[in-house]
Amino acid sequence: MDKRVRLLVEIFDQAYRAPSWHGTPLKGTLRGVSARDALWRPSPKRHCIWELVLHTAYWKCMVRRRLLRDAEISFPRSAANWPDLPPRTNEAAWRRDRALLDEQHALLRRAIVGLDPRQLERRVKAEIYGITSHDLYHAGQIQLLKRLRH
Repeated sequence: MDKRVRLLVEIFDQAYRAPSWHGTPLKGTLRGVSARDALWRPSPKRHCIWELVLHTAYWKCMVRRRLLRDAEISFPRSAANWPDLPPRTNEAAWRRDRALLDEQHALLRRAIVGLDPRQLERRVKAEIYGITSHDLYHAGQIQLLKRLRH
């Protein structure tokens, strides 16, 4: 793998699942979070952890769509910036939605790995840096929500 692509994959993975200096990555923030915890809101009009998980999964899908320039790629749930929670919000549905986030990360990672290093234009790098920052931003929100909850 080209060193420029390898660096993009490394920072992308660091924000999601790898140990790093900045603290807990997005996937790590979900460790030990129950469906009940994931549904808790600090106030009625604020997002809960579950919504943040679906939101981050959605944007991983949208960045993959942009990188691959493939209009056929669509999010498997309601296609919205803030997808709807499932009709039944139980532990099984929570596991499925965390798996959906993992799946969207893996699909986007595969798309990044497949990039032609000669075509790493500014827009492409900005998309990858952007989604990486997005993961870290929401990881911080989730950590804060967990602390407020307990």
